[in-house]
Amino acid sequence: MLSGSKLPEVTFHTRVRDDSIEGPNPFRWEDKTTSDYFAGKRVVLFALPGAFTPTCSTYQLPGFEKGFDDFAEQGIDEIYCLSVNDAFVMNQWAKAQGLENVKVIPDGSGEFTRRVGMLVRKDNLGFGLRSWRYAAVVNDGVVEAWFEEPGLEDNHGADPYGVSSPETVMNWLVNAKAEAAA
Repeated sequence: MLSGSKLPEVTFHTRVRDDSIEGPNPFRWEDKTTSDYFAGKRVVLFALPGAFTPTCSTYQLPGFEKGFDDFAEQGIDEIYCLSVNDAFVMNQWAKAQGLENVKVIPDGSGEFTRRVGMLVRKDNLGFGLRSWRYAAVVNDGVVEAWFEEPGLEDNHGADPYGVSSPETVMNWLVNAKAEAAA
């Protein structure tokens, strides 16, 4: 997506904790829209091919989680991790990663990912349709900056990572803030 583009309005089917529900699975369905997540906030959104995958779990997600306070100092209200996985998988991954700062967004059907042009086939890995790796700075639902990994294509033989890293996004935020102050 280009800077200045508005994010597509879609509905995400999420599972949220509800302590009024007894038993081992105290969660209920809650639909959230793009506006619910992005309206009135400046956020970092990053998307990746799959929960529990090596690069995502070892570098990208932990980097954003650990750097949350630094991102907040740059005017970021929330950090969201989106993947073409269902709410059950995303919630379990968030739990396994011990997330306290980054919030996960399940794009189970890939509708948001398709509409931002990042839906790719990963049949070569047995994944099916998934998100290409990218990050964005989004202000009130409008893209300020877009960080897309190179080589966008179906069944890519590698998993490029660097352009959408927490470090790259942070460098952009610091430079943008310095330019605005100059």
